[in-house]
Amino acid sequence: MPNATQELETFVREALMRGQPRAAIGEALARAGWSAEQTRGVLDAWADVDFPVPVPRPRASLSAREAFAYLVMFATLYFGTWNLGSLLFDLIDRALPDAASADYIIAATDNSIRWAASALVIAFPVFAFVAHRVSRDVARHPIKRLSPVRRWLTYLTLFLAASVLIGDMTTLVYHVLGGEATLRFLLKVLVVAVLAGAIFGWYLHDLRREEAGA
Repeated sequence: MPNATQELETFVREALMRGQPRAAIGEALARAGWSAEQTRGVLDAWADVDFPVPVPRPRASLSAREAFAYLVMFATLYFGTWNLGSLLFDLIDRALPDAASADYIIAATDNSIRWAASALVIAFPVFAFVAHRVSRDVARHPIKRLSPVRRWLTYLTLFLAASVLIGDMTTLVYHVLGGEATLRFLLKVLVVAVLAGAIFGWYLHDLRREEAGA
């Protein structure tokens, strides 16, 4: 089944082949709900020259590069978030250790804290850089908001974040009902909820904004 991007490109191409003016094509698409940016992005792919059939402008195939950029962006997001959670868990354990194992916990978390901090130093700058490049590319070519790779990975991220939130809340209820909700446990639940909730909220907002613009 063709996606929205392919349908839009096919419509514009066929309309141009039938000799429809660009302004009329834009008006028809606007009435159908397409944004001006999306329409302009597709129309600009065809040269405005006098020729019996539409003449495509030269453009490189970006599918492989887009897939690489999105995979790197989301992979570093997952990797960085996991290690941020691990770091916060270790700091909670060190701040609120069991009295009987305080020395052991401090020694055991040294390597874990060092690894998590090292991962964050690398992962988040890479994520920020790639996310900035992707956002700039989408701003220049709004039709790329409908990229299948982008949408699949966004929905996958929403699914993972929602699954984590459900598991986190289930664990909280289970321990509360069992009378095992210590301060350390509650803080860890809060960490997971904040991290997963922030990711879920951001990408849900981003997805709704894109769908509203489509």
